[in-house]
Amino acid sequence: MAHLLRQRRPDQPEWSRKVVHLGAGLVLPMAWATDIGRTVALAAAVLATVLAAVNQRTRLLPGLESVNRHSYGTVAYGLSILLLLWWGWPRHAAVVVVAGLVMAFGDGLAGVLGPAYPSPNWSVLGQRKSLLGTTCVALVATIVGWMLLGEQLSLSQLLVLGVAAAGLEQISVLGVDNILLPLGTAALLNQWLGP
Repeated sequence: MAHLLRQRRPDQPEWSRKVVHLGAGLVLPMAWATDIGRTVALAAAVLATVLAAVNQRTRLLPGLESVNRHSYGTVAYGLSILLLLWWGWPRHAAVVVVAGLVMAFGDGLAGVLGPAYPSPNWSVLGQRKSLLGTTCVALVATIVGWMLLGEQLSLSQLLVLGVAAAGLEQISVLGVDNILLPLGTAALLNQWLGP
């Protein structure tokens, strides 16, 4: 899909990256639903991270690295999934899945919708942020948290989760938000839900 999108919309290089961003996020709930074991999950995450790092240098899959700025976002994405799995799979699978989906859909939608529709915007460390994109992250975090952990979290915790996720996504220099957002989300949820 990313390749086709890149061919049809070469004027929107971020879109093909975000399609991969969104699609890769679905791997975690699929792994949870099919009861993928820790060893297989970690091996797949290591392989995906290594391939992302190789691709960053070689550009074999140009749709992943097609933006006009230097970013380690694709490698950071794989690394964050690897770290989440290492920390909590399968014992804390719900937290891992929530954190991964917040990154995949929150950050992914922010990257597509934020630039596409005018809304108030600002710059954080040289990166453009918009009210629409930031709202996407907050809403996705709140909704995903409610859908998967709603029975265990209060409304105020869900709202704090949304605000915290939106805050973490602001720090996107060189793609570091792809580590900060999921790991910060998981840390906050772990704090509330306990061991």
